[in-house]
Amino acid sequence: MSKKKTFNAKPFAYRQEIELSISTLTNLGLGLGRISLGEDAGPGWVVMVAFALPGERVRARVFRNHANYSEADLLEVISASPHRVQPRCALFGRCGGCQYQNLRYEEQLEWKRRQVAELLEHMAGLALPVSPVIGSPRPFGYRSKITPHFDRPKEGRELAIGFLRQGSRFDIVDVPRCEIATEPINARLAAVRDEILRKAAAGDFERGATLLFRDAGGVVTTAPGDRVSEEVALGPGETLRLAFLAGDFFQNNPYILPAFAAYVRDQAKSSGARFLVDAYCGSGLFALASARAFERVVGVEVGESSAAFARENAAASGIANATFLTGDASSIFSGLDFNGGDAAVVIDPPRRGCDEAFLGQLLAFRPRAVVYVSCDPATQMRDLRRFLAAGYAASAVQPFDLFPQTRHLECVITLALAGYCQGDAGPR
Repeated sequence: MSKKKTFNAKPFAYRQEIELSISTLTNLGLGLGRISLGEDAGPGWVVMVAFALPGERVRARVFRNHANYSEADLLEVISASPHRVQPRCALFGRCGGCQYQNLRYEEQLEWKRRQVAELLEHMAGLALPVSPVIGSPRPFGYRSKITPHFDRPKEGRELAIGFLRQGSRFDIVDVPRCEIATEPINARLAAVRDEILRKAAAGDFERGATLLFRDAGGVVTTAPGDRVSEEVALGPGETLRLAFLAGDFFQNNPYILPAFAAYVRDQAKSSGARFLVDAYCGSGLFALASARAFERVVGVEVGESSAAFARENAAASGIANATFLTGDASSIFSGLDFNGGDAAVVIDPPRRGCDEAFLGQLLAFRPRAVVYVSCDPATQMRDLRRFLAAGYAASAVQPFDLFPQTRHLECVITLALAGYCQGDAGPR
């Protein structure tokens, strides 16, 4: 990394080498340790080191000092964790896509559980048990969508096609093969890379681009507007086939999807609600997976294209009790003809969490139960405080590892309105 003119040299000089012990992992996947500055009896100055593991003694080189912690690059593992393993990918440590390929998979799951528990306690004030993380049936070769990038070709420089370098917002690492992507994607990636490199050598590109590879049942497309379909087996004799556009949002680990969708359905049903609302329904995954457990299911989606696919998917699966509405963001629940006391609501918002307008509408609707699915437990815990203040109690916290080898996970929190218990027909 190049030295910045404004580098803050306290408490460490630029590129100063230090030794420290790593005690934990942050929810960003960074090893965290403390080092004594010798000037007080406090717990020590926090240093975060990517790719260092708890229990290790490491040598690191500082590249940035913040107001209350420093960041450093890992130079050497002096004493290794017993859970350290050899990464499968030769690019691990340079490519920013994976954080945990050097950590035994069972330990990845345990650390993710601990991170959820810590966020729950520190951000929401709850010391609630967090269930063991449900792992992916495939720790590698699971990802059904990737989006590699390349920059505008520059004369005299080899074109890199891949993902951002660890710690960089601009520099791209060349990735000929992605170990967490499915084999059909890797086969197609090789062919597309050859074509791009040939065209770049001929001067065909004036700018860079982001590519798309979507694997749906072993068929890989690279066009965002292509129609694709994914099969989800929920149990004996119960299979959904969901159609959507390749560029649309859809969960990217099909191997864990059946257990994931079934859990959300069972949590919603355990509330005793007659009706289910899927408030971010997309092409209908949770709504259709849950339809046979409720009298009626209503999916709400702000995008007409996704709502149209949800209707089509319901018809293709023979589900007649599911309705899909294209809802205005300012009136999500206005089209419902039942009250919240009879309903459970599933929400699966974007990474940024729920916005204030949506939360206000949801809490005004006052469903008897909410099943909150999140790909970012930190924003989920932030929103959880609003539910607790509105009279909801968390009854279950279940993480799912949809993203092995990375710091990311999905977390499902089940919330019940005060006065309702599981299976109740009404408030107490």
